[in-house]
Amino acid sequence: MNNQADWAEESWRQVVDKIDKTSIDIGASFPNGSVNGRYNRSPAHDWVAGFWPGLLWLVYRDTRNERLKDLAVQCEQQISRTLWAFDALHHDVGFMFGLSSINQYKLLQDEEARRHGLMAASLLAGRFNPAGGFIRAWPNWGDEDHTGWAIIDCMMNLPLLYWASKEIADPRYRHIAEIHADTVLRSFFQEDGSVHHIVSFDPETGERKEALAGQGYAADSAWARGAAWALYGFALSYTYTGKERYLLAAKRVARFFLDHLPADSVPYWDFRLPADAEGMPRDSSAAAIAASGLLDLASLVSGEEGGAYKQAAERILRSLHENYGAWDEDEEGLLLHATGYFAADIAVDAPLIYGDYYFAEALYKLKNNGLEPW
Repeated sequence: MNNQADWAEESWRQVVDKIDKTSIDIGASFPNGSVNGRYNRSPAHDWVAGFWPGLLWLVYRDTRNERLKDLAVQCEQQISRTLWAFDALHHDVGFMFGLSSINQYKLLQDEEARRHGLMAASLLAGRFNPAGGFIRAWPNWGDEDHTGWAIIDCMMNLPLLYWASKEIADPRYRHIAEIHADTVLRSFFQEDGSVHHIVSFDPETGERKEALAGQGYAADSAWARGAAWALYGFALSYTYTGKERYLLAAKRVARFFLDHLPADSVPYWDFRLPADAEGMPRDSSAAAIAASGLLDLASLVSGEEGGAYKQAAERILRSLHENYGAWDEDEEGLLLHATGYFAADIAVDAPLIYGDYYFAEALYKLKNNGLEPW
């Protein structure tokens, strides 16, 4: 390959070929992390459920492969039934329904899928706590009280609210999304541009109580995937609202992320690890998410600044393609060496479906000069 266009085209073809092959066994199920070359499967209410149909829709856009379309529709049918189960749902309905139902509506003009997306947006809006101006992340799981918890990942769920607000000409959804984004600006950022994973608020008064480590190394560390969620999420909030403060936030996180990358442009799972970090695993999923966000950021600013963001995204993606791709292996995942939840030893140094999705999404953006957000 002699130039960047060549490697990107090759990488996209490898993604398409692999999804076409693995979809035969994966079918209309919900992959999560890979173990011994095969994805674990999750239930339809899991936060990762949207990423496999999201991948199928991405490839369908390019190939019009009817078999992949049919699988994506079957996935959406299962995900939509969780709306009536209700109890197991959470703030990540944005990931779930944005990549499944809203894609299906946009690509097939499926009115039932549109309705599912609007129902999910109403559920997400119902998790808003006006006392603290935040969207509650999770139900109470295990022995933990999550009543006042918000997490950085939710920046990626806000597009569901922005979409719904525009779709039915009702500003309430957008107002909730902006209030949550503003709370993140005030309460999640550290001085260097990194972000906390979890912030706990008093659910009655709205007072900020503390930051929690979550999936990061420590409460005041810098979880790599959290930075990627923030970078991409604030770029999306700017796309939908045009509010300058969100663009500035995306740039701030992008600067931190890019300034702390190792030589191969793929971060360790946390940017503030102890001195012996060389023995720690990378997180290729964080790199893929950030690359897709950087391409959006590149489209939002002009001149040399935009070009620099695009070049950074291409460096990350090329490294993922050449050094982390599972192209010639007996492996369902696309990218090796991601890290799910290090402290709990869940999907450490393994492919992850969301890393695979955002890698493919970013390649699609390169190939087609962008992708409309859901």
